[in-house]
Amino acid sequence: MTSVWVDTNILVRFITGDPGEMARRAQRLLRRAADRELLVRIPSLVIAEVIWVLGSYYGSDRNVIADAVRALVLADGVSVDDADLVLEALRLVQEANVAYVDAYLAATARAHGEPVATFDTDFKRLGVELIRLT
Repeated sequence: MTSVWVDTNILVRFITGDPGEMARRAQRLLRRAADRELLVRIPSLVIAEVIWVLGSYYGSDRNVIADAVRALVLADGVSVDDADLVLEALRLVQEANVAYVDAYLAATARAHGEPVATFDTDFKRLGVELIRLT
């Protein structure tokens, strides 16, 4: 099966439906993936950019974004690098109301059983060990 790596703009068009013609082409690509004609590959960094664009440019709600991205990650014919970490980060975004990048870092640190060094107090809500900086 042929694999294709997709850029942020394809996924944003697919999720938002904007602008129409580009969205239709993005939808056709994802439909081909669902039909197992090809495998859509998405780096976790692209997921982070999709979330940022949807929140900053489109002003979408974090929960709406998390639900849309989760559906994309779980879609047939789609392979996301570090999908388990992405899904855990999306869960943390919704449960702890934190930024996606912070949630992803916390999920990664927890998966490795390692602490996080940060000045950001949001991490206290993420169930990750923190190291005290002196």
